[in-house]
Amino acid sequence: MAHVEPVSVSPSELTTRLAALREALTPEVRTIRENEPLAPYTTFKIGGAADLFVEAHSADELAAAVVAAREHEVPLFVLGLGANILVGDGGFRGVVIRNRAAHVETDAASGRVWAESGTVVWEPLIRQAVAANLSGLEHYAGIPSSVGGALWQNLHFLSPDRSRTMFIEEVVESADLLMEDGSRETVDHDWFDFGYDFSTLHIRPDVIVLAATFRLAPEAPEVLTSTIESNLEWRGARHPPLATEPSAGSIFKKIDGVGAGRLADWCGLKGTRIGGAMVTHKHANILINTGGATARDVRHLIGYVQETVEREQGYRLSTEIGMIGDFGDLGDVPAHGWENEDGFTDGVPPGGHPEAHADAERR
Repeated sequence: MAHVEPVSVSPSELTTRLAALREALTPEVRTIRENEPLAPYTTFKIGGAADLFVEAHSADELAAAVVAAREHEVPLFVLGLGANILVGDGGFRGVVIRNRAAHVETDAASGRVWAESGTVVWEPLIRQAVAANLSGLEHYAGIPSSVGGALWQNLHFLSPDRSRTMFIEEVVESADLLMEDGSRETVDHDWFDFGYDFSTLHIRPDVIVLAATFRLAPEAPEVLTSTIESNLEWRGARHPPLATEPSAGSIFKKIDGVGAGRLADWCGLKGTRIGGAMVTHKHANILINTGGATARDVRHLIGYVQETVEREQGYRLSTEIGMIGDFGDLGDVPAHGWENEDGFTDGVPPGGHPEAHADAERR
């Protein structure tokens, strides 16, 4: 999950601060670019450019970049794997720090795995744990997430027998954090107050995860491999492949114990499309980029799904993805001419179109 620290500043003053920040960062980090498109760094493959783009390759580089941005009062966006977010077409005014800190240390004897927060959970982290015959992370095979994102959202998936939900909190022992005041602390599991799709990081967003220690259990390699293969097969049957159908994962939060995808499916919304954004036929809670989708397309499709579910099922869905950066003026949607043979190309009228639901069901 991305981390954003907004700062109110005029365009001219921001330009001055960005120049000073770049100069300050030059000795600290290896990768600094200006006006860098963000779409390639997200799983949705959508988003405009960042004024300044920095890659941090270690926890120390990440901490230095964040502290420098705060000192120069530049709006800050820490980007992990780029899943579960939608970046605006206008990009990000400020500095984006891409977290590529990915050093991992494994101690098979104690069952501990220490990983920097930019480490990708699948495959690198899980493969390293499996190579040491350690169990606890294999349940998350196939889920796009960094270590930092996993702690942010309390990463979860079904147990091997599908009888319960497995949470990353079950194997988190401690974490190294950059605090709001720039100090560094090591905290234990309880600091996070984990819940479903929740951790303390949601209410203390200026705290940055630098690394985490996982306490795992020994397990036979064939058991670990079987779990991974089973989970990949299960996800593959229900989720669109990111390589060919980019998405941000689930768009809406579960409501009253009912999956948002089920509510949308009951409304016949699979296949509904606005511009290049479409509700995938595999899962009605996942929107995909069919090619050339804009953030505006996605925002209007989200609105259409919300309006349809509320009208037909009586529930108002809330989004669970992060909306990052400048979306500009999404514009008024015309009352007529917004639908054509390719789908709902121009958005959704504020009150909903009287024939929209019937047409969506036919799709």
